Amino acid sequence: MAQINPSILSADFARLAEEARRVGGADGADWLHVDVMDNHFVPNLTLGTPVVESLGRATDIPLDCHLMIEEPDRWAPAYVEAGAGSVTFHAEAAAAPVRLAREIRAKGARASMALRPATPIEPYEDLLPELDMLLVMTVEPGFGGQAFLDIMLPKIRRTRQLIDKHGLQMWLQVDGGVSADTIERCAEAGADVFVAGSAVYGAEDPAAAVRALRRQAAAAAGPAGEGRE
Repeated sequence: MAQINPSILSADFARLAEEARRVGGADGADWLHVDVMDNHFVPNLTLGTPVVESLGRATDIPLDCHLMIEEPDRWAPAYVEAGAGSVTFHAEAAAAPVRLAREIRAKGARASMALRPATPIEPYEDLLPELDMLLVMTVEPGFGGQAFLDIMLPKIRRTRQLIDKHGLQMWLQVDGGVSADTIERCAEAGADVFVAGSAVYGAEDPAAAVRALRRQAAAAAGPAGEGRE
């Protein structure tokens, strides 16, 4: 089933509670994607646990926190405690990814691992059963509004093949340049969770944009997508 996770990185930071409501409602956002950047792992600085806590109080949409930070082993558990329903750490930054994934799960959230564009999936095949979601970045992490990298489509396909090979019910998320022009290619390649920033928040009606993107993804995935939880 296709899921759409609007990224608040593209929202108005002065009105985050209102921006969260704009993508909610019937058939609205499945999750709210929260980009956490520390200006070390990526060259940008965004927000931290206090904002996550505030968002959690302001919306019923579950929070999907993407940690683009150094030392996620140290900091990621705090985002679960702050109210995140899913926490994504980067493979390139985690010292002990299995231990971290298990700690995130033990605290009650979904554990996810992200890969930068140049990081292959194959070395992490044995870790997949420890995860609830794998995020394939389709731009270099750090800034919104970047152009989608088509060269990531084969990586998405290989990742889906590995997930299916092990019979796992884990989600495959893509983040970066997802729009009406690119979402179908991602869905055809095997992704089922889509982070969309400007494609949602740049629309006149963000909630309608969410529904339209979901329909596109579902149609492109076909019967194979319908069978995924």
